[in-house]
Amino acid sequence: MIALVDERIEAYATDHTSEEPELLARLARETHETMELPQMLTGRLEGNFLRLMVRAVEARRVLELGMFTGYSALMMASALPEDGRLITCEVNSKAAAVARRYFAESPHGHKIDVRMGPALETLRNLKGPFDFAFIDADKENYPAYYELCLERLRPAGVMAVDNVLWSGRVLNPEDEATRAIVAFNERVRGDDRADHALLTIRDGVMLVVKK
Repeated sequence: MIALVDERIEAYATDHTSEEPELLARLARETHETMELPQMLTGRLEGNFLRLMVRAVEARRVLELGMFTGYSALMMASALPEDGRLITCEVNSKAAAVARRYFAESPHGHKIDVRMGPALETLRNLKGPFDFAFIDADKENYPAYYELCLERLRPAGVMAVDNVLWSGRVLNPEDEATRAIVAFNERVRGDDRADHALLTIRDGVMLVVKK
């Protein structure tokens, strides 16, 4: 991932963001030490952004596409009430095994429902409404994920979609994943069913509010 923000500014922003719990700091270390593509970890800055969004919308039901090792799921679950539920989708069994170990240690792990398998199949069998959705899965399916998640959001529900600047490659799309992200961004820009803002947090986050 090419940094879109000066590393010193990124470090300053992170340093002025709420601390991550010790459990999540351990999870981040293990992810960087043992997993391929550890940069997929959401991290303290974006993780806290997601946690605060879940809290701000007073979410009770959250949907996540792309769990990886569970950092973002735990961040968001910590903002849910005791009877809240977060459904998360993942295809990587090694990453899911790491996530489940940390869920078992967390006081918020019981709120998380892991669904293994392709997210499109899982989504088609899920009923809304959800209060908040976070998309951070395979980029080629972003346009399809958007439609299915938007259908399942409640009115005024919020969706956050990660990697929408794709290390700046959206300015010159040359591969299928980048073209899919560009198509997604254009779909959102022209969608009168929702309000949106593209934020330059880490690799770009599209924030969508359903009308």
